[in-house]
Amino acid sequence: MGNIVWLASYPKSGNTWLRAFLANLVAGAEEPVALAELPQYCEDEARPELFSAVAGRPSTTLTFEEICALRSRVHAAIAAQSPGTRLVKTHNCAGFIERHPLHEATVTAGAIYVVRDPRDVAVSMSHHFGLDLDAAIERLGDDRVATANDEFFVTQVLGSWSHHVRSWADLEGPRVVVLRYEDLLADPVAGFTRAARLLKLDGDRGRVERAVRHASFSGLSGQETREGFAERSEKTERFFRDGRAGQWRTALTLAQAARVLARHGAQMARFGYAEAGGGTREPLDE
Repeated sequence: MGNIVWLASYPKSGNTWLRAFLANLVAGAEEPVALAELPQYCEDEARPELFSAVAGRPSTTLTFEEICALRSRVHAAIAAQSPGTRLVKTHNCAGFIERHPLHEATVTAGAIYVVRDPRDVAVSMSHHFGLDLDAAIERLGDDRVATANDEFFVTQVLGSWSHHVRSWADLEGPRVVVLRYEDLLADPVAGFTRAARLLKLDGDRGRVERAVRHASFSGLSGQETREGFAERSEKTERFFRDGRAGQWRTALTLAQAARVLARHGAQMARFGYAEAGGGTREPLDE
């Protein structure tokens, strides 16, 4: 068994919140870990420098096929950086592309996956990526979605929201923890304790509670106001814009909410998101 624990999610589902909690948990300090210091606690498997080092040339010159073929070597290099547990962020779905694993099994110790109501994901994506809501909803349903290969990140393979969620949730077990974003909001100590348990860092409840406080939305938002945040998109003024659940009720029209449910109903029902349907509020002007 390897030493990488993947911190996985579909984009805009709570990955940064998870990383902030775990960074504060590992640090165990009286003061919160600064946002700029998060990379010291959690690697990003899509960081271009990692692929450039293995390829021997700039990652922006790599084709999609070359990136997929190099991933196992990149993951092995990440694992070799430390004999202890390595926390590594990923937005890739679980599985293979043309026989190439998106997460190298031989260096993997486990994974923590965060899932969020796709209707709220669509709202958050629209702000972060500068998309209109219809475009965000269309993207959620596209099985072919992969991110660009640029100076910020190498290509990450997403697929649709349903495919992404299913690919990880079907792996749930002793080494793969699946957390609902909404449960983390309702009881962050209980939810994040499950993540801490996978890392065998759940023995000190006071330490867990302090890490939860340090990684609260208000705390992270305050840090961003004071210090900025490198992960903020140029399309939006703030990264930590609104962490509430149920934003879709006032942001989506009934027709838009119904489109999400029609496309993703099976996985939404699996996580308790389908009960509200799309008709629990007054319709917006369409």
